[in-house]
Amino acid sequence: MPQENLIKLQCGQCKRINYWSRRNKKKVQGPSGKKTEKLELKKFCKWCRKHTAHKEMKK
Repeated sequence: MPQENLIKLQCGQCKRINYWSRRNKKKVQGPSGKKTEKLELKKFCKWCRKHTAHKEMKK
């Protein structure tokens, strides 16, 4: 599993890292070769005990 595709998803409210995921290589780079915007998903946070927005963060 290539390491450059792994990302951490951090809860927007409590700032804890709850999920690890992978990005598609085509989605990681835009047409100009630069990285696209950060991924944001609505996931369940076991610490907040509700669904919150989880954003991609640096490794």
